[in-house]
Amino acid sequence: MIRRDALDQLPVRSALPALRAALDGRGTAVLCAPPGTGKTTLVPLDLAGLTGEGPVRRVLVAEPRRIAARAAARRMAWLLGERVGEQVGFTVRGERRAGPRTAVEVVTTGVLLQRLQRDPELAGVDVVVLDECHERHLDADTSAAFLLDVRETLRPELRLVAASATTDAEGWARLLGGPEGAAPVVEAAGVSHPVGVVWAPPERPVRPAHGMRVDPALLAHVAAVVRRALREQTGDVLCFLPGVGEIGRVAGELAGVDAEVLQVHGRAPAEVQDAVLAGGSGVRRVVLATSVAESSLTVPGVRVVVDSGLARVPRTDHARGLSALTTVRASRAAGRQRAGRAGREAPGVVYRCWPEGEDGRLPAFPDPEIKVADLTAFALQSACWGDPTAGGLALLDSPPAGALAAAREVLTAIGAVDGAGRATGRGVRMARIGLHPRLARALLDGAPEVGVRRAAEVVALLSEEPPRAYGDDLAAAWRTARRGGDAYGARWRQEARRLAAAAGEPSSGSGAGGRGGSAADAGADGGRTGGGGGAAAASEDAVAGLIAALAFPERVARGRGAGSFLMASGTGADVAGAGTGAQAGWGHRAGSAGDGGGSRLRDAGWLAVAVADRPVAAVSARVRLAAVIDEETACAAARALYSSGEEVRWSDGDVVARSVTRLGAIELAARPLAAPDPGLLREAVVSGLRREGFGLLRWPAAATSLRQRMAFLYRELGAPWPDVSDAALLERVEEWLGVELGRARRRADLARVDAGQALGRLLPWASGDAARFDELAPERIEVPSGSRVRVDYGGEQPVLAVKLQELFGLQESPRVAGGRVPVLVHLLSPAGRPAAVTADLASFWRDGYRSVRAELRGRYPKHPWPEDPSAAEPTRHTSARLKRG
Repeated sequence: MIRRDALDQLPVRSALPALRAALDGRGTAVLCAPPGTGKTTLVPLDLAGLTGEGPVRRVLVAEPRRIAARAAARRMAWLLGERVGEQVGFTVRGERRAGPRTAVEVVTTGVLLQRLQRDPELAGVDVVVLDECHERHLDADTSAAFLLDVRETLRPELRLVAASATTDAEGWARLLGGPEGAAPVVEAAGVSHPVGVVWAPPERPVRPAHGMRVDPALLAHVAAVVRRALREQTGDVLCFLPGVGEIGRVAGELAGVDAEVLQVHGRAPAEVQDAVLAGGSGVRRVVLATSVAESSLTVPGVRVVVDSGLARVPRTDHARGLSALTTVRASRAAGRQRAGRAGREAPGVVYRCWPEGEDGRLPAFPDPEIKVADLTAFALQSACWGDPTAGGLALLDSPPAGALAAAREVLTAIGAVDGAGRATGRGVRMARIGLHPRLARALLDGAPEVGVRRAAEVVALLSEEPPRAYGDDLAAAWRTARRGGDAYGARWRQEARRLAAAAGEPSSGSGAGGRGGSAADAGADGGRTGGGGGAAAASEDAVAGLIAALAFPERVARGRGAGSFLMASGTGADVAGAGTGAQAGWGHRAGSAGDGGGSRLRDAGWLAVAVADRPVAAVSARVRLAAVIDEETACAAARALYSSGEEVRWSDGDVVARSVTRLGAIELAARPLAAPDPGLLREAVVSGLRREGFGLLRWPAAATSLRQRMAFLYRELGAPWPDVSDAALLERVEEWLGVELGRARRRADLARVDAGQALGRLLPWASGDAARFDELAPERIEVPSGSRVRVDYGGEQPVLAVKLQELFGLQESPRVAGGRVPVLVHLLSPAGRPAAVTADLASFWRDGYRSVRAELRGRYPKHPWPEDPSAAEPTRHTSARLKRG
């Protein structure tokens, strides 16, 4: 029996007529409804005609998470007074509860993508509701783009609703409306209970989160705030934390608290999730949850929210080929969503564990996943859809070109797309397995080698990283999962069965066939468990290593000692407790066998690294999950990275010429080259000059002087005089140093090159201006005494350093550059020390000479100090010698 009283209390009811009218008129609509209004439950029931209004239709509701999909289906079934699987059902990966009477089916966005790829028309579906679209998950954005394509080309009658509590309504309206103009936006007013805000920042500074690491001091503070909230408020407490590890840490801090402590996250057993969502039984509860509890879920009894202010999101380091979750500050939109959980049923309070002054500096919305995540799966979905470039897809945000190019490189390497980016039959099969393309490749290529069942079991481990307590050894984690009776083990066995069934399917060649229906969505038991002649003989270590290496060939790594490895990608990797990773403070790994240097991975010669991340403060990546392999397995799995050839380069200060065999960045073997390619030699020598500069050449005093004179003329006169800066000389290196480069084989050869002779080739000989070089920038200037004194062109102005007595009678300072630039004269004492500096000799003789004469005359009495230097005879000798002369 339908629970009319509960349905009538849902505030979204008032918006239903407008929503139905919008869909009848345009076929698309954006529904904005605050949390708790019933948008996730009443709206699908109404659109399906199950509340008694309107015709009966089949409605598909897409949720971003499995826990939300199950919870929404159960809530709708309860409102109808039925069990799940009758008129309301759900399908998530590994579980399906639906039947022939099902009119509303709740699925994850990943399942929706699979449905669309197998049946683009979505035969039998009348309405699709994309719930919580504000979260901007990549699968949700992709599903929306595919659905809009379906409406435009195949089924214009298919109705589409984008629903959210906090979102860019105008952007979604433009996207859904297409060329006809923005789609209608329907807003539902909620019954908003007031939520008070208590700012509860830590008393002492805590280190900001980076990577997967959260400062334990912050987690201890969050636990203390939960205890405070229990003392100060009534009702259950919902505490938001970034991940499973942090939930476990805070749960430990709350030991002994006078309340039931529950944990809600994607890995929690379904029965635990159901118990939390069903409400308490008189005992006060503290619910520790990840962002899964931000939307779609109502936790009954909650009056208090404690918000850590952190969230965990996917990030990809494309330069190093590392994808991982990372901890970030939650957006203001997420903060509003979280706070709203305290006011779903009555007035509530939110405790925010950060200073009020920081709130305005938080990002307004979370980053769209398409901007920051690994796009390999997205690129394959687009290729299978028939749009390899994704240029024709209606997306709120375009994928970054670099990330998309990196994704296509991966897909090409594993044979999922052809040279034009179109999906191959193999690629279509990969997409339909419902795995990341890398894991699908490992399953399909590994099954013939080790057997379908064993390949499926290892891939299942990789598709959902096992708990940290399982350790960092993939083979050991596999054995633990088989023995374990925990929630992860149950999910792992279910997923392994699904993958075994998928890998056992015969290939359709073109990829157009394949199994459809509910078994493909939810995963059926059965399938082949054999395959691979050597499967029985292969050890578990070898099986785990091969599958991991097939999935991540660029992460096969060779040991460098003390737990340090070099991956084929060129990135260093350390097993926990080794090298820079341990020094960087990577944070806790509760119960991990890899802590404290105890992991057997440390002493391995080769590893297949399945999971790794690179903390901000670390030089190398941290190995989180890996398997021991041998060199043969590494080369077989990563054969696309295998190369052999001549390598001539500048390394460690000299030319190195070798014949090298490599696996990516890993050097397997090398021998010296007796006769390296001359062109490669030349490039290596130029590389050395570029790295270490022209100090590699021989620079006698004349060469240095020549360069300074040329630089002076270029600075003062410009063309045709050449620029002789390092950058300019590198640009014209073949022009002035080409002959010497052709002879150089090593550093010692460069050291014998007279740089001055080579530089002379850059003088403007062709125009004839080179003949005036000594006139415009003379190396020496003859002074009145008859001495030819060297000019120093090393500074901003040419300098002539000469003894004062040698310039008697000279009224004007010498000039160079065709008379444009006066020489700065350094007048020296008889001992050669500076006595005065001037660019105007006439002024010096008139105003400055007297003071210099008075100061130095007594110190150097043997030298002439006439009262009138303009009429005196210039000399470089003493007074006595002048008299004898």
